[in-house]
Amino acid sequence: LVMARTDALAVVGLDEVIARAQLCEEAGADAIFAEAMTDLEMYRAVTQSVDIPVLANITEFGATPLFTTEELASAGIDMALYPLSAFRAMNLAALKMYQGLREKGTQSHMVDQMQTRAALYEFLGYHEYEAKLDELFLDEKAKES
Repeated sequence: LVMARTDALAVVGLDEVIARAQLCEEAGADAIFAEAMTDLEMYRAVTQSVDIPVLANITEFGATPLFTTEELASAGIDMALYPLSAFRAMNLAALKMYQGLREKGTQSHMVDQMQTRAALYEFLGYHEYEAKLDELFLDEKAKES
């Protein structure tokens, strides 16, 4: 997948974003990454100007509002990228945990906000992987005998 990115909006405007997106499509790009759009009409203008998918970069504290996936879809957006959302949430959770540990001398105040080992294993399908590994190694031992 060749993703062609344009950051032209902030410097030269929407018309240039569209012109560059069209040139990228003509050059063989598979998708367009239109960076820092500030409203849905801008996205709509880009998506209507090309026949390839358009990606929206939805990052907190940036120029682009935090549009919902429904709003983006209504503007013709095919893909949305949330590059730092989980990372930022994890950083704040870690900060709160370690500040509390320092103040209280224990992490007990945060346990109700933590994922249990059982929940993690279930989410990952850990026991299924473990069973598959056991099966593979048993097959290897049987072949050696």
